[in-house]
Amino acid sequence: MKKLKLFYAFFALALLLTSCSSDDDNNLGTDDDTPVVTDDDGGAVEEKDDVIDSQDDPDFDPEDLKGEVRADVTITADTEWMLTGALEVMNGATLTIEPGVTINALAGGTNVYIAIAQGAKIDAQGTADSPIMITSAAENPRSGDWGGVMLAGYAQINSGDVAETEVAGISYGGDDDTDNSGIIDYMILEYTGARINGDQEFNGFTFYGVGSGTSISNIMVRYGDDDGIEWFGGTVDVTNALVVNAKDDWFDWTEGWTGNGKNFYGIREFGFNDVTEDPRGIEADSNQSNRDASPRSNPTIDGLTLYHQSTINMADMIKIRRGSSATITNAIVAIFAAEDEDAGTASDFIDLTDDAGDGSSETSINVTALGGIDATAIKDAGATDITVEAGNTGADVSVFAWTGYDFPSLGSEDED
Repeated sequence: MKKLKLFYAFFALALLLTSCSSDDDNNLGTDDDTPVVTDDDGGAVEEKDDVIDSQDDPDFDPEDLKGEVRADVTITADTEWMLTGALEVMNGATLTIEPGVTINALAGGTNVYIAIAQGAKIDAQGTADSPIMITSAAENPRSGDWGGVMLAGYAQINSGDVAETEVAGISYGGDDDTDNSGIIDYMILEYTGARINGDQEFNGFTFYGVGSGTSISNIMVRYGDDDGIEWFGGTVDVTNALVVNAKDDWFDWTEGWTGNGKNFYGIREFGFNDVTEDPRGIEADSNQSNRDASPRSNPTIDGLTLYHQSTINMADMIKIRRGSSATITNAIVAIFAAEDEDAGTASDFIDLTDDAGDGSSETSINVTALGGIDATAIKDAGATDITVEAGNTGADVSVFAWTGYDFPSLGSEDED
């Protein structure tokens, strides 16, 4: 009998210890048999959920940067960052990127991009000495390795009160032309422009209904699989923009962009022969289905250089169509061959005609034609203020010294 009582005592003690162990497991936050993830000190680690709620959130992972940003966070310059998916900054949150940051983007095509949604902001203030770089992480990078950077605001567009971006499905547009999506200064994007199909593609920078309260300056896009920079409506101004080797258009606008552009330089270098069906220096639209839709695209561009070095044929150097107007001053359009090579061509120097609607006859262009440009290849669609004359200086390349880009000269020495 004593042995039996002793057995029962040990049995009860075992049950008690098992119960205590179970309670301890539950204190770690699990109520099933799932193993608990712990850190080096044995503490529980919060699992990822693709939502970034703080600077310390596990989803704000430098080695696996992606997810919805719902709080103010900072990408710091003291860390290496790998963009592995869509990083979408949501309404009310600000994404800060410190000067000198380099973000390497996984070559994941249309699934890898940075988007600033309506009501969100970006604060990316690089400097001339410490610019911000976002580039492909591929060992052999190519155009289209990742998407690009897109901002969506509440400024007016002419395709409706609001619309949805052609990629990523983000809303844009509204009635606040002074809307503020933040600041971008001294930023370089490389190997952008991933595409879903011929009508849905990323660009380097894309501004969707972005308002004039936003500050965009000193930007460069190099090796894009679609356009370098594109505007979908909005009123945002852009100063000092450099596009090198975009497969499609260098500067593209539509849906009622009415902002200002200052000091734009676009170039297709010798040897960069990747092209779409109709590559252009400028492709300007207002509204394809209603050329009189309001607001009409009508930006002012002061200081512009479009330089074609490659041997391919450009569809147009300047194409303004489908109701768009524009005022372009102090422009240079040039075609020069590399040494001992044939010069490239352009089907049209300036073309304001289109089957889906001509450009506005109120368009005004003042331009100097250099090199292999046929200065008579102009289809003006009734515009009377197109002036081709010598003496323009075009974009001031000195302001792009921070990029390290080696600009080719414009002049007779390129024709030797």
